Amino acid sequence: MQHDIGIHMKGGVITERDADYSTVRIRAPAGIFTTDQLRGIATLAKRYGNGEVHSTTRQTLEIPHIKRDSLKKLGKALEKNGTPIGSEKDEIVNVIACPGTERCKFANINTIHLARLIDTNLFGKEMPVKMRIAISGCPNACMSPMLNEIGVIGRVNPVRIKDRLCTGCGNCVHYCKENAIQIKNGISVLDEVRCVQCGVCVQSCSFDLIKAEDRHYLITVGGRRGRHPKIGRNLLTVESEDQVLFVIEKIVDWVYRRAWSGRLLSEQLDDLHFDKFQEDILKKVPGAKPVIDERDKAGV
Repeated sequence: MQHDIGIHMKGGVITERDADYSTVRIRAPAGIFTTDQLRGIATLAKRYGNGEVHSTTRQTLEIPHIKRDSLKKLGKALEKNGTPIGSEKDEIVNVIACPGTERCKFANINTIHLARLIDTNLFGKEMPVKMRIAISGCPNACMSPMLNEIGVIGRVNPVRIKDRLCTGCGNCVHYCKENAIQIKNGISVLDEVRCVQCGVCVQSCSFDLIKAEDRHYLITVGGRRGRHPKIGRNLLTVESEDQVLFVIEKIVDWVYRRAWSGRLLSEQLDDLHFDKFQEDILKKVPGAKPVIDERDKAGV
């Protein structure tokens, strides 16, 4: 049973250099605020702070310079505004996401909807280590998901339609940043080793001869930013949002039960038997696939 230990101990209340003041971080999955919420935050920043608001790297806002005796009032006001106090300690912190298919022409998945689902299920859960979750709609990886404890990347497999002949115009060759497509004998040929499944060639084909198949989510574990950045390990790919939620909940449960405090998750994956966890989770998720990096195999 968890006890209320006071607002000053909440993860989103951060003691400043001058310990008489705190910065209050706000909960905002995918960094989305309504205009009314922004007006409310501005009003509260003037009333309780110094009139400034700071935007963070985790797509949320902070109200700095809050006096200790104003924290409870501000907390209640933020709750009423629909922008409650966020998280920063060893917890599941603000879930970040790119615009996804709502706005980005490169995106393969609805990132914002997924971020809100994850937030509803897991935000603020106390953990032995800080858990950052980032979602990118395509392998451009604008949110650096592979540098977070849990990352999600939307991918597709490009397939040329067989009932119509490729014209060899070269648009797909021009737009492919991986040099994964060449024109041979008048038609485009895909090098699957170089392809990162971003789907740009699907968008670039003027004649709609390439379609996106096998739309899926790549999930990575154990990345980190900061002083010594490290790329997360590929866990698996899944086919649906429900499967993403299931896998992320299993990752969180695995870390909660097994990880040691005082060490970043990236530093203890081997001690936590990551390979065994990967093997077990693959058996539990229908359609889940291990991730084979063809580039590593080919030495690209």
